[in-house]
Amino acid sequence: MVETVEAVVEQDTAGSPVDENILWTNRSAADIANDVRSEGFDVSADTIKRILTEELNLSRRAACKDEAACSFPQRDEQFRYIAALRRKYEKHDWPIVSIDTKKKEILGDFFHPGQAYTNGRVVVADHDFVTSDERLVPYGVYDVRRNEGLMRLACGADTPELACDAIWSWWQRLGRVHYYCAPRLLLLCDCGGSNGYRQHRFKQELCRLAADMSCDIQVAHYPPGCSKYNPIEHRMFCHVSRSLRAAVLTTIQIAKHFIARTTSTTGLRVVAEIARGSYERGLKATREFLDHNPIQFDRFLPQLNYTAPWFPLL
Repeated sequence: MVETVEAVVEQDTAGSPVDENILWTNRSAADIANDVRSEGFDVSADTIKRILTEELNLSRRAACKDEAACSFPQRDEQFRYIAALRRKYEKHDWPIVSIDTKKKEILGDFFHPGQAYTNGRVVVADHDFVTSDERLVPYGVYDVRRNEGLMRLACGADTPELACDAIWSWWQRLGRVHYYCAPRLLLLCDCGGSNGYRQHRFKQELCRLAADMSCDIQVAHYPPGCSKYNPIEHRMFCHVSRSLRAAVLTTIQIAKHFIARTTSTTGLRVVAEIARGSYERGLKATREFLDHNPIQFDRFLPQLNYTAPWFPLL
């Protein structure tokens, strides 16, 4: 059994992400127990923990960080409005998609927070001084109803073009199969970043995306300071972070590998893809779009709630 556990650890990680002679894994004892049981052993997660620590001499090493928030006058009203929209879309079997940019990752021999079993020291660079080319921008699209999502991994800047390209990739690879007849799509997102409610370029790209998808895209922004309530944060990103814990992301392909294996006990599925090119900041909405803005603003909090119609195309 000990030899089987050691083989599972070596097969999963090919040794330490830094030194191939060091055993290393960020998988949980329960995950390893499932693989060992498939080899014919009747073993529990507690037994796996004892084997990892007592027989293979592995131990855990870790680090952590945290954050804060703010307020909004009509916060509760917006949450009730979003809840009503979700009930409406669920009743009609229409898609509900949550989008956001996950925290940027650093590509290279750099520190990444988290714990991993190891029988040696995983040594990385002592400073995280990186260029823009070494920063990975993971943009996520999460299907709230089907509990599946897509992560588009890009280099460069976090832009509205990246956001809409990620939604289009999700539609092509996952969404269209299940919602090809849906006349509308509900988009849940934060107030800031590339998909912020003040981004005219985001609205312009949404109109182009709606035309490509042949359906209206209704957008509902969560109030400022409430990004943690965006479904993608606590139903997908937290599990992606678990898959990336303590990993040394030397290349974008390694990041894709770890993200694509993300699962949860509720059946989460994540598809990862690498963007072909990089995205540059600074692009603004065209004068034609600003002069003939086709966006349809809702009566309730129009700055946070609006619809990009799939016609006319600008």
